[in-house]
Amino acid sequence: MGSFSNPMASYSESTFTPDGLVLSLDDLLSRKVTILTGQNLARGAVLGQITLGAAVSAAKAGGNTGNGTLVLDAVTPILANAYLSGPGVYTVRCINAGANTAIFDVVDPRGITLGQVTYNGAGASATFADRLKFAVTDGGVDFVVGDGFDITIAAGSGKYVLSLAAAVDGSQLPDAILSQATDATAADTDAMGYFRGRFSSAAVVLGAGQTVAGIREGLRGKGIDLVDVIA
Repeated sequence: MGSFSNPMASYSESTFTPDGLVLSLDDLLSRKVTILTGQNLARGAVLGQITLGAAVSAAKAGGNTGNGTLVLDAVTPILANAYLSGPGVYTVRCINAGANTAIFDVVDPRGITLGQVTYNGAGASATFADRLKFAVTDGGVDFVVGDGFDITIAAGSGKYVLSLAAAVDGSQLPDAILSQATDATAADTDAMGYFRGRFSSAAVVLGAGQTVAGIREGLRGKGIDLVDVIA
């Protein structure tokens, strides 16, 4: 350890212990990220970005003739594959109706039909589960064609967390590698993340449920190569 100074600045020496995370400086790309409050992450942590927020539902603008209901699932209103359609308004519209029966089309924010949900019978209920999970239930007054509901998934915060396989807010998709240990226990904290480069698969830090084999191809498509280093 030591120190030296000149008239313009002062410097100090410290010991650096190579950890083998970064395998090459060629094509290495990093940029600032915000680590969400409540995490204390090690260098090399595999990060995911929160791209999806909460989901809320409401009857379509102008209201419905029928008085049946649409209720989002209380436990998992947003499913793991919701990132495929992204945030925005999902429309649920009645395309066929009769006495105590109705068929609804479910369309995502991109205008792509995800499927249909149908109930048949007085007071009957039917569940839809793709990107979103909800139940449509018959009411005392039948729905008519054009009735429906709008489900809005808000945009996520854009902050980063340790990527967990069971997450449903978009952060289950690995997106970057943390460049330095970051303690965000008390507050959101800015840090640097690697978004391109070659890294040792043995040096990255994985969240629950994630494996190198499971995330390798997804990261490779983003320019991050996880390399198995043979000593």
